Amino acid sequence: MSTPSPQGYLGWTAALGIKDSLPDFAAVLSAVPSASASVFTRSRFAGPSVLLSRESAAKGAARGMVVLARNANVATGAQGMANAREVRELVAARAGVPADELLIASTGVIGVRYPMDRIRAGLAELPSPPPDADLAEAAAAMMTTDTVPKQVSLRCGEATVTGIAKGVGMIEPNMATLLAFFFTDASVDQPALDAIFRRVVECTFNALSIDTDTSTSDTAAVFANGLAGPVDLAEFEQTLHEVALGLVRMIASDGEGASKLIEVRVLGARDDPQAKRVAKTVVNSPLVKTAVHGADPNWGRVAMAVGKCEDELDIDPDRVVIRFGEVETYPAAPTEQTLADAAEHMRGREVVITVELGIADGAFTVYGCDLTDGYIRINADYTT
Repeated sequence: MSTPSPQGYLGWTAALGIKDSLPDFAAVLSAVPSASASVFTRSRFAGPSVLLSRESAAKGAARGMVVLARNANVATGAQGMANAREVRELVAARAGVPADELLIASTGVIGVRYPMDRIRAGLAELPSPPPDADLAEAAAAMMTTDTVPKQVSLRCGEATVTGIAKGVGMIEPNMATLLAFFFTDASVDQPALDAIFRRVVECTFNALSIDTDTSTSDTAAVFANGLAGPVDLAEFEQTLHEVALGLVRMIASDGEGASKLIEVRVLGARDDPQAKRVAKTVVNSPLVKTAVHGADPNWGRVAMAVGKCEDELDIDPDRVVIRFGEVETYPAAPTEQTLADAAEHMRGREVVITVELGIADGAFTVYGCDLTDGYIRINADYTT
């Protein structure tokens, strides 16, 4: 069964030789004007690509994106900004659109300038006008340490919503995360699109953590060109949420060195924000992550992580319940069989940890992965 694709998107992928011979360039844009919504990293070291894209995103009418992989172009000074601006202008000229209608994103090593001679030569070879976009190829061209491309596509009435993303490390977003782009032919007016996108991001990408580190280059955006006509907004939001959550689960499963996806559900909190804080504390704990990696049902590490939320004065240990899968390990004293059942759950590829706080009805679910020696090796050798 073929993957559905939204109408009216053009683009290219190419190997420009930024770092090696693999594809490292992708551009996707609507053939017609579109509405857009975007969110970006809050890092104080945000790169030139983010700074340029913020300016374009403010208009809510960006029609597409340009991505360069294996070079973040961050902390590269005035020349780095000039290079990012030139890349976007060159791509816009090949596409026949104004440069400020394109977002630009970069991902990879920090502190290294673009190899502009190679990039200029490669962009000059792109066919003009661009062909129909291949979103699967675009997802692959954005990869750095990803092991698989990430794409999810779903129908929404007569329209299609397709999301592509990259990212497996340096992930603890304060806005969006990594690089994630959504393309739809649904007709959604910009204010509604912006509100929907921000709600979706908050409970999907902002619910993701691999290693507690916020990237300098995080960019997420949605483009809606309207060619399929109007859609029910509630259905559109649900579809966009399902696409985004699918990408989040793929990212967590593909975390650097990861062998397991971790899903932490916090229930019975004072409110949803408290549930999120507690869940993030659990999923980010190195001790919890290593216990999951070893399929060790050490519920004490989960209790420790909850206890680190020292400002949450209404958390009472006597009301807390901890489960691995469906197996309760606290407060009931776990038996040998209980621990064996919990360990069996933890040997799977997806591990669910549930914490019930017993305060009110706040709830939030976050996603992450285990911590392995593979993560250390990837990042110890990243620039060498």
